[in-house]
Amino acid sequence: MNGALSARAARYVVLSVAALIFLVPFYLLLRGALSTEQQLVGIDHWTWFPGSPQWSNFADTFNNSTVPLARSMFNSLAMAVTQTVLVLVISGMAGYGLARSTVRYANAVFYLIVATLLIPAAVTFVPSFVMVSSLGWVSTLRGLIIPGLFQSLATFLFRQYFLGFPKELEEAARIDGAGPMRTFLSIVVPNSWGFTAAIATITFIGSWNSFLWPLVIGQDQSAWTVQVSLSTYITAQSVDLSGMFTAALVSMVPLLVMFLFLQRWIVAGVEQTGINE
Repeated sequence: MNGALSARAARYVVLSVAALIFLVPFYLLLRGALSTEQQLVGIDHWTWFPGSPQWSNFADTFNNSTVPLARSMFNSLAMAVTQTVLVLVISGMAGYGLARSTVRYANAVFYLIVATLLIPAAVTFVPSFVMVSSLGWVSTLRGLIIPGLFQSLATFLFRQYFLGFPKELEEAARIDGAGPMRTFLSIVVPNSWGFTAAIATITFIGSWNSFLWPLVIGQDQSAWTVQVSLSTYITAQSVDLSGMFTAALVSMVPLLVMFLFLQRWIVAGVEQTGINE
């Protein structure tokens, strides 16, 4: 009994220490956002928290005409939400079709989709940019969003999940006269919310944090995303540490909100992919 209690106490101690270590970057980010430039660079006078927090840093960050943070957050939110919704629709339907298709070459198509995961992103970067540029989508939301709508990994995960989905539910719907599309929308989708939420979370975070493609496509300030705006705080001529910390803290809020509400679906969803079976 005492041994079990000791093991449980030790486990809580280890988890508490790990949680504190995990929170250190967030603490440093908050401290930097509320400090002056002199407090950040003055390493001889370290304080755990600024005596007079600079709340005005947030207003100054949004009023900075050289870095359109509000517009950048709107662009990132529009890109992340649109890509997440459309990736769920496209990859979900593709994964379901590959899992249930009886066509002779369905598996061959699936293997080709999986093979694209082995292609480095740098190989397709230049052709994608040339195509987007020829369509006149540079510095537009279309150029930011459309090239990332189909994701092989999401299709692979959906297909693996639907392979283990109970076929009895679909057969019952077909007996009631439902066609393939109605069965998918009324039976499969409502019973796959947990896994779908996990894919949505991963897709949203990946889209929000993307940098290289928005950097090349967003050649005008009106098309900058949050990550591109954050990179402008550090240049060869100057470094605005206070502004960078504040902007980074603000840009992290949407991710934290989504992660806090949907974090339990990530583990549950990955467990349901069938990879471990």
